Amino acid sequence: MTACFAVIFTSTRTEGDNGYAAAAQRMAELVREQPGFLGVESVRGADGHGITVSYWQSEAAILAWRDHPEHRLIQARGRSQWYSAFHTRVCRVEREYAFGQ
Repeated sequence: MTACFAVIFTSTRTEGDNGYAAAAQRMAELVREQPGFLGVESVRGADGHGITVSYWQSEAAILAWRDHPEHRLIQARGRSQWYSAFHTRVCRVEREYAFGQ
């Protein structure tokens, strides 16, 4: 996967689920249907800190996902309920290296 874009989303969760798991599952399903989506990697520690990196063919595809109506609703719930802090970065992937798998 080279010459693509990555969206790096780091976050800190609030206490309790409050519907988060169901919403995260729905977003995982919905994002896979989006034109230009290439894949995602995500981890969250026991302390609530997490990082999700999604990969995209273009900046236009990223903006379309950002502005998707259902995703917009979930973003608002994230700000009001699920995250005490988050940070989003958009980067161009120039090359990659791998070992195994």
